[in-house]
Amino acid sequence: MLLVADVGNTETTLGLAEGERILVHWRVNTDSARTPDEVHLLLHGLLASAGFAGTKITGAAIGSVVPGVTGALAEAASRLSGTPTLIVDARSPLGITLAVDEPMTVGADRIINTLAASRMYRSDCIVVDLGTATTYDCITKDGVFLGGVIQPGVRTSAETLFRRTSKLPATELVAPAKVIGTRTEECIRAGVVFGAADAVTGIVGRITAEWPGGGRPKVVATGGLAVVIQPHCRVIELVEPDLTLHGLRMAYAMLG
Repeated sequence: MLLVADVGNTETTLGLAEGERILVHWRVNTDSARTPDEVHLLLHGLLASAGFAGTKITGAAIGSVVPGVTGALAEAASRLSGTPTLIVDARSPLGITLAVDEPMTVGADRIINTLAASRMYRSDCIVVDLGTATTYDCITKDGVFLGGVIQPGVRTSAETLFRRTSKLPATELVAPAKVIGTRTEECIRAGVVFGAADAVTGIVGRITAEWPGGGRPKVVATGGLAVVIQPHCRVIELVEPDLTLHGLRMAYAMLG
């Protein structure tokens, strides 16, 4: 069994992979204050809660955009597996060509997502990751990372709205039944969810118009809010919630 971990700014997604399958995954708060001992206990607890207590972990792979978390998580994962933890970043030889001005600044999650998409779908892809930030990453079927777009995340934008407007209540991010709201909560949900869906449609359209050779890339969504946005966004063709975890297991198969 392989432990894979995607460390994001807000949440860390962990999974247990066997072969080409992600057997189970968990989302926990990203916390740079945790010690390796605390992370080790957390990992044991997660495995036990899913019925995998005592399961032999043969290796671990991490992609992280939070350096303060990476070390403790890597140490804890190595204790579980008894082997060095693979840390995937822009320096990793994954067969991805980073055709951008500053390759070393490309986040690990963006590289891992595009690795997974290009290998899973064997086509040009735009990966839309709806996390703390919403990222659009462009990869050709031959593994050339063209660059992309970064915009404020859906939840990040909503939380900023709630903080800065004292009379607007925080609300669950689900789509209302109609666009024109008759209650404040409905108005907020319409603006956040439909606004995000239309932003994705617009950005994807602009990217497609610039695609080299005039091709039409496949649009794949991932991240915690992908399933919320996809039904209201006509350009998203596929949702793969575990895309980053699949990319990490692929990276481990290549480099571990």
